[in-house]
Amino acid sequence: VQKSVADLAAQTQMLDLMELDDEAVVVVHAGGTYGDTETGSARWVQTYKLLSPEIRRRLVLENDDLRYSAAQVLRIHEGTGVPLVFDHQHFWCLNPEQLELRDTIRRFLRTWPGRVRPKIHFSSPRTELRQLKRKIPKSRKKKLVLQPPLWTGHADFCQPFEFITMMRSLEGLKFDVMLEAKSKDLALLRLERDLQRYAPDIAKQFGLELSARLPDELSTITVAADLASEEE
Repeated sequence: VQKSVADLAAQTQMLDLMELDDEAVVVVHAGGTYGDTETGSARWVQTYKLLSPEIRRRLVLENDDLRYSAAQVLRIHEGTGVPLVFDHQHFWCLNPEQLELRDTIRRFLRTWPGRVRPKIHFSSPRTELRQLKRKIPKSRKKKLVLQPPLWTGHADFCQPFEFITMMRSLEGLKFDVMLEAKSKDLALLRLERDLQRYAPDIAKQFGLELSARLPDELSTITVAADLASEEE
């Protein structure tokens, strides 16, 4: 616990020294369960009360995909007041309480102070079948095995139709979206193009005007890749 608090203090101090406003936050998961999530939640609440005001000012908690569901972090919020970041993919991976999407996100958004725009995370799961090398027991040799998709893993790009469906279901709610994708900026550029093509109404919400001629997929990726290479 002491090491975690020290890490939070260092990250908070860095943001303070950069003179960033309250929009700059430190996102964490609830962590270990310590036997069960109820015990882990109680431990988290107690630790939160020991944090400095500087850390609490920037700390936000995210629902995860393995241990602490959206319902569980909402209960932690009730005991602490910590703002909550909603993670879309995690919600579908871990929602044993069967909460409804829009109502859950609305509850998450309400946990944020009025001076800060709420944030949510969006990503798509990996879907490809992968070939992996596995060591053969009692041998130096390796064999190729087929690994089915891990739905908790992040894809290279964001599936546009999932994103469009989510955004339309959240009409009227105000928040920022952080994309989590392996291809980083390329995923953002591709999603911008996809929104302009498939959902101009959603593109407009993000200030994207429908271009007279959309760039083809290959040229968009090639240009972005060239820029990335130049930076390296």
